[in-house]
Amino acid sequence: MVDLRQFRQFVAVAEEMSFRRAAQRLNMAQPPLSAAVRRIENELGVVLLERSRRVVRLTEPGRVFLDEAKRTIAQADRAITTAQRAGHGTVGYLRVTFVPVMAHDLLPSVLRAFRERHPGIELELVEAPTGQQVPLLMSEQCDIGLVVLPLMEGTGLMLETVYRDRLVAAVPRTHRLAARRKIALADLRNEPWILCPPQQAPGFCTHVATACATAGFVPQVAQHAVQMSTILGLVAGHLGVCVVPASLVKRRADLAFRPLTGPGTPINYDLGAVWRGDGLQPALMAFLETIRTVMRHRPVRTN
Repeated sequence: MVDLRQFRQFVAVAEEMSFRRAAQRLNMAQPPLSAAVRRIENELGVVLLERSRRVVRLTEPGRVFLDEAKRTIAQADRAITTAQRAGHGTVGYLRVTFVPVMAHDLLPSVLRAFRERHPGIELELVEAPTGQQVPLLMSEQCDIGLVVLPLMEGTGLMLETVYRDRLVAAVPRTHRLAARRKIALADLRNEPWILCPPQQAPGFCTHVATACATAGFVPQVAQHAVQMSTILGLVAGHLGVCVVPASLVKRRADLAFRPLTGPGTPINYDLGAVWRGDGLQPALMAFLETIRTVMRHRPVRTN
């Protein structure tokens, strides 16, 4: 069969219309080049070049073969380049899941930076709570998850904290605690709480419960809601109180946000990247590096 090297040899002869110039272009001797073209013709069973002491012209099969040879070479070059770019993480396909809270600010910053650096990598984005992302990762239905930490033990997944925040209390503006500059976590012991469902973020719910236990109480959950905007809406409707990341606090006429103090505080709110230990393909590594670069401009909160 004709190989890629022979395609290149024939194209050089056909374009130069001279074995001598083609041999110089290919940095090889002329007799082996002439023999190579003969082997191609013998393999195909057709005459590609009319020649005497020099090349006279391409035959009709020669013209067709030249066009196809150029396409073959171009496709081979694209295949090599694409494979090399994939190896460096500049092209590929990546499945990303993310918790809704990431979509408010952090995820758009990461996506903008990633698109600028790696326009050849296609992203499939799926919004899902942490509790749903873990089985998707473990069953290889996604490549990387952006989750609320901590995870429950026993997942076997790799993880990296990408952003740390503090939780603050959110109460209705007319609530008796809204007049305080800070709210002790223990002062929320008799309040109804609005929390996310434990199955959606089991590690985080356990984290909050542990903080409350340190403050001497078990939170009385009046309502569960998944979306942070829904939770805040329920608090504004006087159904209870909640804790939210400080970075999501925005001025609202119907809510008061106050720092937490006392036993059990501060309560960290960590966002993390999670992936399988065997899943570090170049596209994933590029995405992780973009997250790290973006988050370096968002220092970890320590107070």
